[in-house]
This record gives sequence, C-alpha cells and structure tokens, in this order.
Amino acid sequence: MNNKKLVIANWKCNPATLKEAEHLFSTIDREIKKNEKAEVIICPPFIYLSCLINLSKNNLVFGGQDCFWEKQGAYTGEISPLMLKRLGSQYVIIGHSERRKYFQEDEKMINRKLKAVLKARLNPILCVGEESRDSFDSEGRPLDEINLIVAEQIEKGLIDIEPTNIRDIVIAYEPIWSIGTGNPCSSNEAMKASLFIRKTLTKLYNRIIAEKVKIIYGGSVNSQNVLDFIEGANMEGVLVGSASLNASEFVKIVKTLI
Repeated sequence: MNNKKLVIANWKCNPATLKEAEHLFSTIDREIKKNEKAEVIICPPFIYLSCLINLSKNNLVFGGQDCFWEKQGAYTGEISPLMLKRLGSQYVIIGHSERRKYFQEDEKMINRKLKAVLKARLNPILCVGEESRDSFDSEGRPLDEINLIVAEQIEKGLIDIEPTNIRDIVIAYEPIWSIGTGNPCSSNEAMKASLFIRKTLTKLYNRIIAEKVKIIYGGSVNSQNVLDFIEGANMEGVLVGSASLNASEFVKIVKTLI
C-alpha cells in the first residue's frame, strides 16, 4: 500500500438511478486529477461499479461496500471478493456499523470476510467504533467502552490474519455516535482512538507491523473539518459518507488535502 492519504467515498444505498450516479461520478472525476498526495476511492452500490469504472478518465480507484466470504455458489444476493476484483475494484469496506446493526454481522463473519478479501488480493477497509460519546473523559481519553469494544472488534476481526497481510488492511475508526449526525469526533478524541488502535495492533503483532497499518477516520467528515483529522489527529485518511454524495463538497475535501 502506498503512502498517500486515503479519501474514501461511501455512497451507501445512493443515488437512486444510474443516471444520477454517472452525473455524480463524472463531476468528481472531472474535478479531481491524479495526484501524489491523496488516493481517491469511490465505493458506489454494486450495480453501478462496472459502468463507473468504464466512465473513469482520471484513474480514480474503486471499492465495494461489502462482500461475502465465498468465491461463488448458492448464496442468493451476495457478491464475492473475486467478483469485485474482476470488475476492477481494489478495496472493499468490511464490518461497517450499518452492516453490524441491520444485518447482525458479528466478528466471526467479519473475520471470514477479511480472510476472503485478502486471499482475493483486495485491500479491506475494516470499520471499528463504539456507540456512545461517553466513551471519552473530559480530556478526550478513551474509557472502558472504547477500549473494550474497539479492542474486541480488532482482536476478533484479525484472528488468524498473518502478519504479512496486515499492511494491506486499512482500519477505519468510525464512532457510531458521529455517523450521519453532523457531530464528529474532536481531533483529540480521534487521535486518542488512533493511538489506542495502534497499541492494540502492537500487542497482537509488534510495533513495526502496527506502524504499517493505515488508520483513517469516518463520521460526519466534511471540507471544514477534514484537516482536523488529517493534521490534528494524524489520521492517514478519511471515510466520507453523506458528504461524498455532494460532488462539490467531496471535491473540496480532496482538494483540501492536495
């Protein structure tokens, strides 16, 4: 994985039509040129991937929003990592809080997905995060909830993941209480969470391996606060939700970093 900052657009279940998706993507693609400081990754709904990849003129990178853990078979409605790979995706989001909430994904399922994604030579974006802002004290230090929940998500999610594969994993710290609320983490809270994640990885592997993992922030990211996370919290990128559906706002986020 390169040293560029990551700017990942998670469109979720949007927009409603292919025409809208093409317009949104074309605007972003036109405004963002290939650069040396940021890697822009677009994660649209599966049905739009092939069309948007064919539309791309500026070598933007693509990713899936989820996948199954098998290559193929009798799994109605599922998409395999190999299918994503063959379409041209390089990344895939795993364990997003909305998958955990609405589809009851647990750490065992997420671990199986991670292994399958790595086997297909895709880069997984593993999402972790706690539910309550009360997980931090008045000075922004993580309390037991973030320690227990985030540590468990990482420890169980990475069971039997070889050290040689860790560098291919991106960990997205997404506090659930901040997603879609317009109430993001403070840079101090995000930095403390990043340090805790790095500490957890060090315990599981070692410091050298832990330092190779990209840790990014997600949760109400916009052009006004993105530098708080990149410079203030020393994050290595951002996972952008609702703001990525506004082409001009998303372009501002990217251009702020370049």
